[in-house]
Amino acid sequence: MDMADFLPPITRSLSLSLSLSLSLSLHTEQRRRNRSRDDAMDRMRPNAANRSPLTPLGFLERTATVYGDCPSVVYHRTVYTWSQTLRRCLRLASSLCSLGISRGDVVSVLAPNVPAMYEMHFGVPMSGAVLNTINIRLDARTISVLLHHSGSKLVFVDPLSLPLLRDALRFLPHSHQPPRVVPIEDPDEENAKSSDLFAAGGGLTYEKLIEMGDPEFNWVRPKSEWDPMVLNYTSGTTSAPKGVVHCHRGLFIITVDSLIDWSVPKRPVYLWTLPMFHANGWSYPWGIAAAGGTNICLRRFDSATIYAALATHRVTHMCGAPVVLNMLANAPDSARKPLPGPVQILTAGAPPPAAVLHRAEALGFSISHGYGLTETAGLAVSCAWKGEWDRLPAAERARLKARQGVRTLAMAEIDVIDGSTGESVKRDGATLGEIVLRGGCVMLGYLKDEEATSRAVRQDGWFYTGDVGVMHADGYVEIKDRSKDVIISGGENLSSVEVESVLYGHPAVNEAAVVARPDEYWGETPCAFVSIKEGMAAPPTEAEVIAWCRERMPRYMVPKTVVFKPELPKTSTGKIQKYVLREMAKAMASPRPSRM
Repeated sequence: MDMADFLPPITRSLSLSLSLSLSLSLHTEQRRRNRSRDDAMDRMRPNAANRSPLTPLGFLERTATVYGDCPSVVYHRTVYTWSQTLRRCLRLASSLCSLGISRGDVVSVLAPNVPAMYEMHFGVPMSGAVLNTINIRLDARTISVLLHHSGSKLVFVDPLSLPLLRDALRFLPHSHQPPRVVPIEDPDEENAKSSDLFAAGGGLTYEKLIEMGDPEFNWVRPKSEWDPMVLNYTSGTTSAPKGVVHCHRGLFIITVDSLIDWSVPKRPVYLWTLPMFHANGWSYPWGIAAAGGTNICLRRFDSATIYAALATHRVTHMCGAPVVLNMLANAPDSARKPLPGPVQILTAGAPPPAAVLHRAEALGFSISHGYGLTETAGLAVSCAWKGEWDRLPAAERARLKARQGVRTLAMAEIDVIDGSTGESVKRDGATLGEIVLRGGCVMLGYLKDEEATSRAVRQDGWFYTGDVGVMHADGYVEIKDRSKDVIISGGENLSSVEVESVLYGHPAVNEAAVVARPDEYWGETPCAFVSIKEGMAAPPTEAEVIAWCRERMPRYMVPKTVVFKPELPKTSTGKIQKYVLREMAKAMASPRPSRM
């Protein structure tokens, strides 16, 4: 019971009035203090000490200080330390500026994974220029389109790509000022004669530029972290290029994100099987610098070359498309060497078949799987592994690892949405939708193409990937196809990736790709292109492969046609060129109408 109940009524009234007055006064004072605090918080602004633009270029300076005498780049007999790499990159930036290259100019490079290619990922943007790495397997006409579209001021070219570049320059419009050509020396290549290179560059070569530059050059820092730093053209470019532009901020974020997500330790030994010209090697030129690691450069490789490099250099990390996993898993015994220790492989670029993952891990490789696009500068989704999955059977582990996974730390959100409603699809692992993303490493946009940019980055705040996928009940995303690769057979949406995954489980199949073949009755039917493993005494027939598939998938998904090829056409990054196979399938006569 309250003591106020024993007070006279008038006393209780006065007490209540005083209490209310005091409460009101305290409330007013509290509001005044809150306003004062809020005003103080509102006055907090970026200052000169905390608004330095984010850029991955600064990683090189720190690493040269911490790991200056440690090896940075290894290529045949050439070995550089991190302090040497910093000086070479500063010299390169200095010389580019002396040639008249200024902030925002595009500098292109046509080269494989050689030391100069690695150095340009720092040296070119350190001059204020925008780095444009070009796929060395493109044809001359396409390269000319890219040079014209980008307005490239200077092109560094590998000696073996010099004839290709010369042809490309001939296709440039007469009105276009051709870029300056600077050849890159390679003493380990017999066909790279120094006299020819000297003449091609008008007396200037890459090493000459390095020699001329200032090792103490005060490199050109971005005015804003949103300043463009790289320009990458999407794979499959033809006459309508899509030039993806990324800024310093986005590349800083994706680089740090990639190191955290893959748990890259200090001083890894990284083998360059992933081309640096493909989405800037998924940001790892800057990432390996940040970790103080060693870059093992390879101009070209096969399974024997990879196994030898793993053993010789005691490699700890490497990246590659699923085709590289397949190469390692199916390598002949004569090419294989014992692994020097745990070798971490990060794979992306296409959904890896579970059967390939299983075979590669059985050899001792530890595989991580992710998903990204040129437009995200690296991996935006990764199959984050759960400890309890280690207790599952090997086949089930491989099936789970084949999923793309969850967003990485740098991605704000990811979803799978219904294209007609814009709503999230059911989390049932079966309902198809388009994968959409938003986060700090999404591109600035497509160069000189506002229409394509607005189609990809829409007003609802999502970046639309064009990839078809499902969302599982546990929140993990799984790609089912590119939107253009979905096969519509008899009104059913059919995932070519699912059919390929089953085909890879066939003991005789080395590679598999499934595309749509026009059909008078069904509209489209699955057409499988496969290559057979070497040394097969009795390769399977088309009927045997089809019968094998019928035992393992619904009848409507079973390929109606199987075409055997010695090797499937691929891009330089190992992606199977489905558009080539689609044209081959279209060229086939439509099969006679039949029921499944």
